[in-house]
Amino acid sequence: MRLFSLGILVLGLAGCAPSSEPLAPSSPTAGLSDGPSPPEAGLATEMTKQVNLALANRLPLDDKSDRIDVERGRLGYVQDPAILDADGNTVWSVTQFDFLDDATPDTVNPSLWRQSQLAAHHGLFEVMDGIYQVRGYDLAVMSIISGDTGWIIVDPLTTTETAAAALKLVNDTLGERPVTGVIYTHSHADHFGGVRGVISDEDVSERGVPVLAPIGFSESAVSENLIAGNQMSRRSTYMFGNTLARSQSAHVGSGLGPGLPNGTISLILPTEEISGRGTIRVIDGVTFEFIDAAGTEAPAEFMFYLPEKRALCTAEVATGTMHNILTPRGAKVRDALAWSRVIDYTLAEYGDVSDVVFASHHWPSWGTENVQSFLRGQRDIYRYVHDQTMRQANAGATMDEAAEAIGEPDFQSDSFDTRGYYGTLNHNSKAVYQHYFGWWGGVPAEYNEHPHTVTAPRYVAAMGGTKMALELGAQAFDDGDYRWAAEVFNHVVFATPNNTAAKLWLAASYEQMGFQAESGAWRSYYLTGAAELRRGIPDLGNPQLGNLEFLQAVPSIDLFNSLAVRYNPELMQREPHAIVFNFTDTNETLTMLVEQAILVPREGGVPDPLAEVTVERALFDRILLGEANIQLQVVNGNFEIDGNRRAVADMFQALEQPDFWFPIVTP
Repeated sequence: MRLFSLGILVLGLAGCAPSSEPLAPSSPTAGLSDGPSPPEAGLATEMTKQVNLALANRLPLDDKSDRIDVERGRLGYVQDPAILDADGNTVWSVTQFDFLDDATPDTVNPSLWRQSQLAAHHGLFEVMDGIYQVRGYDLAVMSIISGDTGWIIVDPLTTTETAAAALKLVNDTLGERPVTGVIYTHSHADHFGGVRGVISDEDVSERGVPVLAPIGFSESAVSENLIAGNQMSRRSTYMFGNTLARSQSAHVGSGLGPGLPNGTISLILPTEEISGRGTIRVIDGVTFEFIDAAGTEAPAEFMFYLPEKRALCTAEVATGTMHNILTPRGAKVRDALAWSRVIDYTLAEYGDVSDVVFASHHWPSWGTENVQSFLRGQRDIYRYVHDQTMRQANAGATMDEAAEAIGEPDFQSDSFDTRGYYGTLNHNSKAVYQHYFGWWGGVPAEYNEHPHTVTAPRYVAAMGGTKMALELGAQAFDDGDYRWAAEVFNHVVFATPNNTAAKLWLAASYEQMGFQAESGAWRSYYLTGAAELRRGIPDLGNPQLGNLEFLQAVPSIDLFNSLAVRYNPELMQREPHAIVFNFTDTNETLTMLVEQAILVPREGGVPDPLAEVTVERALFDRILLGEANIQLQVVNGNFEIDGNRRAVADMFQALEQPDFWFPIVTP
């Protein structure tokens, strides 16, 4: 019986260490005789230098206020060169962004360089008496609130290793105390994945440590991580630059934080999910007033206010950047109008009673006026992109036309926390359009287009053949029109995938767009595409995306739904039937209805199944992860099959295991 390893996406963490290889092609001269030679890799063109200089000249990049806030209250820092896992592998290199201390290079957008310098500032910081943050060792920030008897952890980072290192830094610096509460502000893995680095199941069951999360957290935390796992995880390697070196010509930061660690993702389900606005809970003597923000930055999210401290936590709803309304890695499109409105509600209710605002990324803002200014800017940027997109759309603009037409609002010129270091006006406008009108712009010719592999050869032929297309693209590149150059070269690559010249030219075009990008996500996406065009897809093997630390918290029905999306009906030769699964350790029964074209998971049993399986859910998880051999477990009596054994094997053999490293920039 062949089983696939379950692909569990957690923010696209593929366990990929950043590459230290140069971005040069492995065979730089192959196929380069047919047309103009591509430029040398890793260098900014004169056009890119001019574009970056023009931005630098119109923004007050020498404003020191953010730098003062970033450095304020630092109490200590991780002094080891790296955070390691149990086997000694590097999870987070503490020194990886030291190059950001240099002057702004030609190969990085100067505004992104400034943001990356700020986000890379690391250590333990005092926000105010009794509130602390650990920043700079993960994509996210871990906040620590002092309770009567211990630490209340807010958003325990992405991995158990970085979370444990952060807690150790807190205890070493401030004195050791137990963890007496955990809060997940929302359902993205960089805010819950490290939880088992700060508490255990026994802490919850025996010490009664509460784990609070917003309503709908449990469902949201696993749905996209399971159902969309392989595709989203692969695209995340582009968005977060997992395979890129950390350097002036490669990854410099995500815009939302420094980057993603390579560690162990875990999950402990909440003991309570909180709904409503103004809902109060007291944790270890500290009063929390929760503010539901579902459907904004995440499907399940809340902010909270600490009335005794006059402190406001805006989670990831309001951070030091314009966020994504539709993330490049892929996720459900977000509601920009609801996002803006919940920030306005927070401004109205808490703006004049808050002395500090802190979030799950970036650094705090102090003083009531600064809190209000911060919230207004965050409210305004989402409202602006929503309203201006809809104004254009209602006047007849297509999705692309609307995105091109909405200019930069005046307040972005000096409000750095509204700039597009993560999300951008362009792709956020397209996301607003998609939210209301779907994935196409309304032009009938776009409704049922041919796949790109069909149209690309026709475009190249219409341009006069490969040589003429390369010359056309090279001219666009020389003119500094890298967007058009990329479109032309992309046609050639998809028409002739082995054309080295086309791939190198396309890589050069992506590279210049990456060097100009103010968004860290855009930069990494372009530069990863360029790297794969030059070097090929990384030969790192199929990464193990799942682990027991996460999987054991996944509800069984969600686990079965993740199996159903792997079902290839062409591999199933049997008539429709049912297989019942009894999980003895969780006292659950589930049924998989094997139909002609689909699998239908169902909670509970059915009469007269073709086969009935009895197994512990914990062992079933290990089998799915490839940590236990199913044949051996059958022989040992740990995986009992009553009825047609072959039917069980046939069902699992019909579940495909997709390759992780599928091509993106080539067909």
